[in-house]
Amino acid sequence: MSLEQTKQALVGEWVSLAPEIRPSATKNPDGGLRPFYLTRNFKYLGNDRFELTIVNTADPYGKAPVARIYLRGHMLWKGDHPIATGAQKVDFVADEDYQVTPLAQPFADLLDRLAGAGYPKWEVNRPQKVFGKAFAPFGLAEGRNFMEYDLVYLDRGMLFWGARNIDGRGFDKEENRPTNLQIPLVPKVAGR
Repeated sequence: MSLEQTKQALVGEWVSLAPEIRPSATKNPDGGLRPFYLTRNFKYLGNDRFELTIVNTADPYGKAPVARIYLRGHMLWKGDHPIATGAQKVDFVADEDYQVTPLAQPFADLLDRLAGAGYPKWEVNRPQKVFGKAFAPFGLAEGRNFMEYDLVYLDRGMLFWGARNIDGRGFDKEENRPTNLQIPLVPKVAGR
């Protein structure tokens, strides 16, 4: 697909097939990687704009939600990605909104300890904007937009992004851009 064909096919809402697992940047006490479970809901709004909602869970089946993260911003298309013909390098920039909602009391308590300064008390099911603010738990610096160096690849009606680096490194610089594909998102079907 050409870039324009990719953008046209991308318009709409895409969701996780099932809960996904990723390596966390946080290590277990034994030094091993800590798993990170999530589901994604992505909307490509056209005009290089997106919305992304991520729900993190404490379990691999997605039954114990911990936090909801909402981002809205722009996609910067950077050219072909060598992973597959038609894949594109894309930088996702949350330059319009970034919110965090605790979905479990222990996570709200943790945020009060780690990110209480400059925020009202963290409460379950109450979103707070972290957009443009310092937010240590996610490594956000005041005045800087969150951005990831990622990829987009559409194939067989599925949307692929990059798989996380096995050592838990984020996509925070060009040299960390993914080189493998993540479990795909599929078009959202009404009632699902």
